[in-house]
Amino acid sequence: MASDNFVDYVKIHCTSGNGGGGSTHFRREKYIPKGGPDGGDGGRGGHIYLRGNKQLWTLLHLKFQKHVKAGHGAHGAGNLKTGSQGEDKYIDVPLGTLAKDGETGEVLFEITEDGETVIIQPGGKGGMGNDNFKSPTNQTPRYAQPGESGQEGWKILELKLLADVGLVGFPNAGKSTLLSVVTEAKPEIGDYAFTTLRPNLGIVSYRDHRSFVMADIPGIIEGAHEGKGLGLRFLRHIERNSLLLFMIPADSDDIKKEYDILLNELKQYNPELLNKERLLAISKSDMLDDELIAQMKQDLPNVPYVFISAVAQKGIVELKDLIWKHLNDEIAH
Repeated sequence: MASDNFVDYVKIHCTSGNGGGGSTHFRREKYIPKGGPDGGDGGRGGHIYLRGNKQLWTLLHLKFQKHVKAGHGAHGAGNLKTGSQGEDKYIDVPLGTLAKDGETGEVLFEITEDGETVIIQPGGKGGMGNDNFKSPTNQTPRYAQPGESGQEGWKILELKLLADVGLVGFPNAGKSTLLSVVTEAKPEIGDYAFTTLRPNLGIVSYRDHRSFVMADIPGIIEGAHEGKGLGLRFLRHIERNSLLLFMIPADSDDIKKEYDILLNELKQYNPELLNKERLLAISKSDMLDDELIAQMKQDLPNVPYVFISAVAQKGIVELKDLIWKHLNDEIAH
């Protein structure tokens, strides 16, 4: 996925349809000059729905669609005819999309399943026709209800990636390189901090035609939870990952210290992230000999780990095996 095409935040203005007014019609036929009320109800205004679509990975298609309007309901008519309802509008979104109120920021709901539809802006109710108001003491009601007005307002759509594995690490830890090696994704790769400005997704092929989804999330730096660096905008994507793969380069001054800093950033942002399964990949380890690896193992954090080199294709199969094992342990539990 080209990074320019990844959009995870849009703000759209939604206007639902007005309900149609009820009718004040009276029955008039050749031999019934003074028939009773037979005004039908108005049709409801069109709703605006969000609809989950598993084929979508981004909100890019909504980037330039600032206004969505549903149709108005038709007025009721004589002979108890109900007006037709206004046309509903559907906004297709990727799974993992949060809908928020544009004014308050309150989370309204989340779309997590393919085909799931939820009303984000309800249409106005149709008004009742005069037939509803007849009574023994009022046999000719000459009034009906007007339809309710539709609603309008700004809504925020925010995407949280639904990936199995989220890559966590400082800038330049080799996350993009790993993703490009194990998937068909084509992330930007450079030898400088913050090459990845937007998350990249890739599907990792595994044995027997099985696969899992991996997300490369922009590098964390100390203070990300306070909005430093690329900050909170990207930390939210980690919330949806089943498994967190910490990546720390072999030439780090202190792997355990670096791991603890990364862990603390996640904790400060959302303590529940610490409940997720964690794995460690020591990247760029193609220059290490067996003696050095044995020495480094003594000071590693207490999590399952593997030494890898994406460039030299070292440890990649072992890494996939480790990820697959832990993903399926998660599912079993």
